[in-house]
Amino acid sequence: MTSRIKIGLIGCGNISSAYIHALQMFSRIELVAVADQYIERAKQKAQEFHIPKAYTVQELLQDSDIELVINLTIPKFHAEVSLAVLEAGKHVYSEKPLALTMEEGSKVLQTANRKDLLVGCAPDTFLGGGLQTCRKLIDDGWIGAPIAASAFMVGHGPEGWHPDPEFFYQIGGGPMFDMGPYYLSALVHLMGPIRRVTGSARASFPERRIFSQPKFGQMMKVETPTHVSGVLDFQNGAIGTMIMSFDVWSSQLPRIEIYGTEGTLLVPDPNTFGGPVQIRRQGEDSWSEMPLSHGFTDNSRGIGVADMAYALQNKRQHRANGELAYHVLEAMHAFHASSDSSKHVELTSTCERPNVLPIGITKENFPFTID
Repeated sequence: MTSRIKIGLIGCGNISSAYIHALQMFSRIELVAVADQYIERAKQKAQEFHIPKAYTVQELLQDSDIELVINLTIPKFHAEVSLAVLEAGKHVYSEKPLALTMEEGSKVLQTANRKDLLVGCAPDTFLGGGLQTCRKLIDDGWIGAPIAASAFMVGHGPEGWHPDPEFFYQIGGGPMFDMGPYYLSALVHLMGPIRRVTGSARASFPERRIFSQPKFGQMMKVETPTHVSGVLDFQNGAIGTMIMSFDVWSSQLPRIEIYGTEGTLLVPDPNTFGGPVQIRRQGEDSWSEMPLSHGFTDNSRGIGVADMAYALQNKRQHRANGELAYHVLEAMHAFHASSDSSKHVELTSTCERPNVLPIGITKENFPFTID
C-alpha cells in the first residue's frame, strides 16, 4: 500500500482552520505539524485539531519526515517562506498570490526547478464541483465555441468582518490581488491562457475605517488600487471583461458568465466549490439549472494540496500548479501596469489549462492515479 504523504503547515491565521479541516478528508495525506511565528498560536491550532506537532517555522523546515509544506502566511511573506521551504528540500503549496512581484514569483519557480521540487498555489476552488461542471459543459460543446466572458467581484472590502484587514490595503492586496486569483484562475481553467490585458485602476479613498473587532474605529492607509476594471484578450481569441472592487456598496452583477456561439453559461462564485450552474442555449426562452457532474461541492480547500501530493507520487502535473499561479500573477500586475502606462500589456507567460477531474472522484476515492 502506498504510504501517506506527510505535510506541514506554516501560518496558523484566519484561513488555516478551513485548510486543516479539509485536509483531514483525504485518507492518503497526513498533516503532521503546524508552525507559526507565534508558537502559542501553533500550539493552540495543534491542540484544536489534534495535530501531532506544533513547531517554530525553523523547526518545521528541519523535520526530515515532512515532504510538502503549505504556506499560509500573509501575501508579503509568500515568496520568502516558499523559498525557505524549497531551500529546505521540500515541495511547497502557497496561499494566493504566488508572490507580490513577478521577480519573486520567477525566483520561486526557478528555485523549484533547480531543486527538482513542485510548487503549488491557491486557489483550488476551480477543482470544485461547480467549476468542474462548467468546464465539462464547455468542453462538451453545450454553448459552442466560447467567444467572450465577464467576471465581476464588487463589494466594500473586508474591513467590516476581518479581524486584521490592514494587509488588504497594502501593496500586494486590494481587490485584484485578494480576489482576482479566484476569478482569473477560473477563467484560465475555462477559457485557456491570457494573451493581453488592458486596465484602469484607482484608489478611491486614501484612508478607510475598520468596522470589525478588535480594531473597530481605527483608520488605515490605502496603498493599492481598490477599484480595477479592464479587458482580457485570451489566446483563443475570446475577449473578457473584468471588474474587481472594494468600493461598491451594493450590486446585482453576476459573478462570471461565459458567452458562446450557441449559448450562455452562468458560472457560480469562483470563491466557492459548488453551484448553481445555469445555461441558456440558442432558441431557448428560459435558463436551465444543470446537475453538477463532479463532487467536492462543500468547502474543500486543500483539494489542490491533495492533488499535488498524489501527483508527486505519480510524477505527473498537478492542477493548481506554479505555472498557472505565475500566469495569474502576471495578469494581475498587468491590470495595474496598463492603467499606469495607458497602454495594452502583452503577457510574457503562459500555462496549460489544468486537466479536468474525472467524473466520480470524491474525497473517499480521490486516487493517486488520476490523469
